Amino acid sequence: MFKNILVTVDLGDEVSSLRALQAAMAAAAQSGGKLNVVTVVPTFGMSIVGSFFSEDHEKKMLEETQKNLHIFTAKHMDDPKNAQHIIARGNIYEEVLIWAGKLSADLIVVGAHRPNAADYLLGPNAARIVRHAQCSVLVVRD
Repeated sequence: MFKNILVTVDLGDEVSSLRALQAAMAAAAQSGGKLNVVTVVPTFGMSIVGSFFSEDHEKKMLEETQKNLHIFTAKHMDDPKNAQHIIARGNIYEEVLIWAGKLSADLIVVGAHRPNAADYLLGPNAARIVRHAQCSVLVVRD
């Protein structure tokens, strides 16, 4: 049913990310789909903010994120070599949607916290992904 699955991972939230990864792996196993694991590194925003960091800070941050994403999948997947690891840079929901389009994903799996009064139903990134995705979206609550 789902041939190309994109799962979002927030390396700062292992519980939510693990639940999303487990759901994505189950969907991939059931349908024989390919798993693409994406994490997004935010940009500095205003250029003045970037001036406070060393020139190679962004490169080091991306390399560290790549290493940590591979550690996360190695810890939680039987065969992480079969998954494509993607490090995106920018706004979280925009990058997830861009990569879903690039990969022709037919399912996006996102983790979400249980709602509280401030969230209403979903966090802002998950809600935007659900609203704007061109494919099915599975929201996994932690």
